[in-house]
Amino acid sequence: MSLRFCFGPSGSGKSYKVYSEIIERSMKSPKQNFLIIVPDQFTMQTQKELVSMHPCEGIMNVDVLSFGRLSHRIFEEVGGEKIPVLDDTGKSLVLQRVAASIKEKLPALGSHLHKQGYIHEVKSAISEFMQYGLSVEDVGKLTEFAQKRGALYYKLKDLRLLYESFLEYIKGHFITTEERMDVLRHKLVHSEILKGSVVVFDGFTGFTPIQNRLIQEIMTLTDEVLVTITLGEEEKPFEMDGEQKLFYLSKKTVCDLEGLAKEAGVARGQDLYLTASPSPRFKEKEALSFLEKHLFRAPGKFFAGKQESIFISEAPTTGEEVHQTGLQISELIRKDKLQYRDIAIICSDLESYAPFVEREFADMGIPCYLDRTRGIVLNPMIEYIKSGLELYTRDFSYESVFHYLRSGLADFSTEEVDILENYIIQTGIRGKKKWNRLFTHKIKSMGEDEEALQQINELRSRFMEQVAELEAKGLTAAYTHVENLYQFLVQNRVQEKLEAYEKQFTEQGDLVRAKEYGQIYRLVIELLDQIYGLLGEEQISLQEFLEILVAGFGEIEVGTIPQNVDRILVGDMERTRLKQVKVLFFLGVNDGNIPRSASKGGIISDMDREFLKESDLELAPTPRQQMFIQRFYLYLNLTKPSDRLYLSYARVNGAGKTLRPSYLIETIRKMYPELTIEQPFRKPVLEQLVTPKEGVRYLAQSLREYVENVPGILSKQELFALYQTYEGMEDYEGLVKTLKEAAFYRYEASGLSQAVARALYGKNLENSVSRLETYAACAYHHFLQYGLSLKEREEFGFEAVDMGNIFHGVLDEFARRLEDSEYTWFNFPQEFGQSQVAEAMEQVAAEYGAGILYSSARQAYGINRMQRILNRTVDTLQKQLQKGEFVPMGHEISFRYVEDLAAVDVTLSQEEKMRLTGRIDRVDVAEQDEQVYVKVIDYKSGTHQFQLASVYYGLQLQLVVYMNAAMELVAKKYPDKEVVPAALLYYHVEDPMVEAEGGVCEEDINEMIQKQLRMSGVVNAQDQVVELLDKEMTDKSLVIPVERKKDGSFSARSSIMSSEELALVSDYVNHKVREIGREILAGHKEINPYETTKKDACEYCAYKKVCGFDGTLPGYEKRQLEESEQAAIYEKMKEVLG
Repeated sequence: MSLRFCFGPSGSGKSYKVYSEIIERSMKSPKQNFLIIVPDQFTMQTQKELVSMHPCEGIMNVDVLSFGRLSHRIFEEVGGEKIPVLDDTGKSLVLQRVAASIKEKLPALGSHLHKQGYIHEVKSAISEFMQYGLSVEDVGKLTEFAQKRGALYYKLKDLRLLYESFLEYIKGHFITTEERMDVLRHKLVHSEILKGSVVVFDGFTGFTPIQNRLIQEIMTLTDEVLVTITLGEEEKPFEMDGEQKLFYLSKKTVCDLEGLAKEAGVARGQDLYLTASPSPRFKEKEALSFLEKHLFRAPGKFFAGKQESIFISEAPTTGEEVHQTGLQISELIRKDKLQYRDIAIICSDLESYAPFVEREFADMGIPCYLDRTRGIVLNPMIEYIKSGLELYTRDFSYESVFHYLRSGLADFSTEEVDILENYIIQTGIRGKKKWNRLFTHKIKSMGEDEEALQQINELRSRFMEQVAELEAKGLTAAYTHVENLYQFLVQNRVQEKLEAYEKQFTEQGDLVRAKEYGQIYRLVIELLDQIYGLLGEEQISLQEFLEILVAGFGEIEVGTIPQNVDRILVGDMERTRLKQVKVLFFLGVNDGNIPRSASKGGIISDMDREFLKESDLELAPTPRQQMFIQRFYLYLNLTKPSDRLYLSYARVNGAGKTLRPSYLIETIRKMYPELTIEQPFRKPVLEQLVTPKEGVRYLAQSLREYVENVPGILSKQELFALYQTYEGMEDYEGLVKTLKEAAFYRYEASGLSQAVARALYGKNLENSVSRLETYAACAYHHFLQYGLSLKEREEFGFEAVDMGNIFHGVLDEFARRLEDSEYTWFNFPQEFGQSQVAEAMEQVAAEYGAGILYSSARQAYGINRMQRILNRTVDTLQKQLQKGEFVPMGHEISFRYVEDLAAVDVTLSQEEKMRLTGRIDRVDVAEQDEQVYVKVIDYKSGTHQFQLASVYYGLQLQLVVYMNAAMELVAKKYPDKEVVPAALLYYHVEDPMVEAEGGVCEEDINEMIQKQLRMSGVVNAQDQVVELLDKEMTDKSLVIPVERKKDGSFSARSSIMSSEELALVSDYVNHKVREIGREILAGHKEINPYETTKKDACEYCAYKKVCGFDGTLPGYEKRQLEESEQAAIYEKMKEVLG
């Protein structure tokens, strides 16, 4: 029994020395066992190295193992209790269940347990206790130690209870991986493999307390234990240093193992010291040897002279940093005849750099292997299972249903899901009860098509059959949930679907993804087996089962292995264990990565750890200790290459955040005064081209710069040369053509041929006035909406437009009821008005939008609010009529089926006609001896003003067209009288709030409200017309937008027109309607949105993501509409009309 150490700095050949000794001794003692224990990542590499070093090129009595494989071998040999081992996934499952049962007893942690990832944090804390050999009582001591630390005290108290409950739950049924090490320690004495053997521990930077106890037991059973320790040649291994010293970790390991050997009565053997200078690794590289000897050690020394082994470069972004690394690698392979496996890359933050490495290296044709594990939580199978269970835990909510259907494994095509989703969105179907019933409501797009509804029900039926297995009510045994889920997976052939995906990814060359899909089904089934074994008879709800599953999914990681031998290893600073490499690239040497910023927390925070460090119990390192440990890892990594070391950093990260270089950059520069920071991205672009695929980006950028006539990354001659090179490549001919067309793209308006326009619209147009206004706003909007019939997806909800429809419907119904009663608009009592509004509201609400107004309490409140507004409206409309001489002639007057109306029957050409459709909300007339005056009112639920400029540009035609149609209708009724336009008005349907100080009577408040509800629009300027509209008016009307000055003339705030101006506007609108109709049938569809100082046609356009309008591209321009004075607009109208 003896303990030996092999000391030596990085690169001194410790592994080689020890392996050589072991090979020699194994050949001399063929019956003795020699075991070499290395970290998991080194087992295969170490075996290869031993075989290649062995004279017989084979090893018979030498075995290479990791701690995990050692335990497997021993248990396989000596047997033991057949107690299942609980891995991290199993721990999370048990903790999820245990935590749920004692949640009320956890004041500090209980309220957080439902958060995603929190159980993982609890599991990490408990695993840490076990790794560092802390019992429940020890955690209790820590709790008492933290008694005055408030939050920490309560967190530890909760953790102690969780730890105790966890151990109680698994007692006699399972052991954890940490406990397995302890069980292994007790089983070692029965092992023949270890008796009299030689055991080497190589490649470790330190050991946990539980590993130390295992090594102590191994010492007592073997002939010899030999441990390699990385230590500077000037260091004294048995003299402890402060934790801030570079080799503190190594010396602590020596101190711990020596103490354990002494305690166990194990003798000390002859240690090995490898002090050759320079170390074998750096024989021909003086600069690298100097780095190994002096990095992070005082006093600082400087390397004299020039060197060509260490390089530092800067890049503007992380993407460019990776790109420049790829260029340098390509040059090394080409010029220095290196192989890819001679090169390694270490990233300070692998997760951030991995996407850039994958993309850039794929473009450059550089084979690489990313040394990382991938979580499975975003895999479609996991989403499929979670969403399937959420259907029942969230009662078939819209989100859970379509999360499931779009998971990729639900056997529904994209088109089928879209059809079903459109239906569900429009009808607002939610809840299992509704999904279980036949869908009967037809949406607008279905019309009378029975097959469309039948198709929807077939999809519904298929969906419900698929997920029926997952239903579970109340508390159910865990094994029942597991069996249901398993049957669900089998019934829906999930394994077959995943195999198809695996095959597809393999064919595409995406072997990493193929590997993931190849493992995922097995991993999920193993998880279900664990739940079955762990929780079996436990009575849990479906929600708890889902939470347990999610906790399990969070623990599962998929590892991958390199797909080829000659590839670059890309890893991180702590996980990745590098053997001999010739060239090392260290990426991301930025502040925040080196030193790594404080950890993101965990239940025991960084500040908590600093405090607990003062106790007698050992926990994982504090942030301060981690920083010192990180320096040791830096030393190990930076001294791995034998030829060259490249350090690089970026100025901006992938999220656009500014970065600073790490202190390490300045440390290295001080050691090598001649070392300069290079900026390889500034090299001429043509020097940076490696592969045709990778060079396309430069061609695209240069073409764009050439078109924009700005200084570019290439000169014109270089651009033309590069363009011709690509143009001559058969594989890139099409792409180059596309790039050229994109770079020189200019929008040019193009129309439809007459034949196509007629196919879309027909010879005879029949449309509303608002369609013409849409065309005037943007011809392309009109083409998309009315030509291609593109529509926004209708949703089950209540929008502003719905409120307008309700208002119109109720006012129309109220008018009908009033006509059938004994009252008129002038004399109905308030009680009658309110009762009729209520009944009309109830009728319209019941019929509107599949009963949307009764679908929720919020919508029901909306009915009350709208009813209040409508009560105010009919009351105000009555008062306004009472102030004048006009009488309603009709409500909701449709002129669609009225013959011979010139205003709506428009001849466009000999072959083409247009029929305008629409409903006039209200037409009032005032009959005099020779004349009959006409007033047109349009109800609006939003603010609306009459603007002459908008009329001129065709954006506001409706009210004038309605007046023209109304005058023709009135003329038919009063053939012997002159028909005179009196007013074109908008009434804003609302119940306004007014500000009033104390002491104001109700009459004054009503007058203030009437002022707010005064109609807008335009009024005939004749005095007799104004008097007919408001006979009570003095200086300011409460009915129409008219005010008088003291001399009796109209003020500038009055919205009036003379009879001649009204006639001019009428004629102009007729002309504009005809002009727009002709343009539509001529096939105009240019993208020409208008813009004024206050409005922009694109602002609320539903089609702006479709049309592609881009003001930065040539040819795209908005029509700037001038806002002239009224007099100038009248002159323009006269010019148009000639």
